[in-house]
Amino acid sequence: MKTKKILEGKKILIVDDEPDVLESLIELLSLCKIDTATSYDEGKQMLESQNYDMAVLDIMGVNGFELLKVANKQAIPAFMLTANALTKESLEKAAQSGAVYFAPKEKMIDIEVFIADVFESLDSKKNPWEKLLERLEGFYDRRFKGQNWREQEGKFLKNHRNKFY
Repeated sequence: MKTKKILEGKKILIVDDEPDVLESLIELLSLCKIDTATSYDEGKQMLESQNYDMAVLDIMGVNGFELLKVANKQAIPAFMLTANALTKESLEKAAQSGAVYFAPKEKMIDIEVFIADVFESLDSKKNPWEKLLERLEGFYDRRFKGQNWREQEGKFLKNHRNKFY
């Protein structure tokens, strides 16, 4: 499968304060080389001292937006994964701050596909947020109460650019 080929051997740092989430992500991303951190300080140290193909960052428990700044400085694409910060404001902040994706933890089972989408988009110099809108538009429509959010946020996200694409 294309997804498996894209992910095989990629080095990914996952930063989350919930051990069960880390265990699940390690299992779901078994084709990748995974490092984990459970705190902001540990994640920051790892981002600054090692090379990663991507960082998967929780937002609330590990100060993910600050880690996103560190990942950006190191030119490491950052994938934001959240449960408690699942708001339109956090989604917009993630995009404005240079994240390459924003996914809810409740859709974590599909993380292989989401991350493969990002790598494929970046390799072809396309905006990975467009794939996010395709894959998760129904979820976000329900979460953010209708399609009006998409008209407002979609314009922003589709026009959003950062250094990775």
